[in-house]
Amino acid sequence: MQTRRIGSLSVTVVGLGCNNFGMTIDERQSADVVHAALDAGINFFDTADIYGSTDSERFLGRALGSRRSEAVVATKFGMRNDQVAGGAKPEYVTRAADASLQRLNIDRIDLYQLHQPDPSVPIADTLAAMNDLVQAGKVREIGCSNFSVEQLREAHTAVQDGAAKFVSVQNQYSLLHREPEKGVLPECERLGLAFLPYFPLANGLLTGKYARGVAPPKGTRMQMGWAASVLTDRNFAIVEGMRTIAERSGHSMLELAFSWLLRKDAVASVIAGATKSEQVLANAAAADWRFSREELAAIDSCC
Repeated sequence: MQTRRIGSLSVTVVGLGCNNFGMTIDERQSADVVHAALDAGINFFDTADIYGSTDSERFLGRALGSRRSEAVVATKFGMRNDQVAGGAKPEYVTRAADASLQRLNIDRIDLYQLHQPDPSVPIADTLAAMNDLVQAGKVREIGCSNFSVEQLREAHTAVQDGAAKFVSVQNQYSLLHREPEKGVLPECERLGLAFLPYFPLANGLLTGKYARGVAPPKGTRMQMGWAASVLTDRNFAIVEGMRTIAERSGHSMLELAFSWLLRKDAVASVIAGATKSEQVLANAAAADWRFSREELAAIDSCC
């Protein structure tokens, strides 16, 4: 599988999002998914301390086990839930990192990301604490998530000479959510940041498994609260247009969704969750479509 760079890290263009671990699948199922990903050549695993009420990190760490050297492990801190305090104060950054290291059972986090901005803390203070983690050997690279153009610029100018700086930003981006194109993606190119799209399949809508007027299956994200905002007439019209383009070109909706994101050089890896090994294998094979100018024009006309 192709690889791209996140700072000093080399990651596969398809990554595995681990937000299902401990939430929709148990530890054994999570381990099956992790090993299917490794066997398929995927090396990038993205989790967070709040996923599965902290179980995602535990499940991922135990699943990797002796195969840790095959994986680039990314996790996040900063959001609050019943198990995690949240925020970006320097003293909390250190505690959160130590807790994640313990749960993941690893010596160093490859990519440590601030999950969301904390307006109560100067970004310079948070960056200094994250730099301390890098200097201590607990973290290799640092990144952020859910940052605007203005926040990326503020973080860039706040870095002290020679200190660690954000090398990536992880924001929502898909054929149905193109907001990053208006500012964040161009800013990534300007600053040399890797962009990591989350929800690349729009919670499954871009796989083609949902039908207009049909209730989403039980246990899916759509059934658990996303339907009202995602299963709209506008989105179904876009998906139907995409399906026509994919079928006409001899490809799947999944290939269209992944390959379209990776047409942008700033996109380092498409992070997609999975609950079954078959989904991992499909994801791993979905990043090789090189669009013609006419295909890209047809896609843009649908959006």
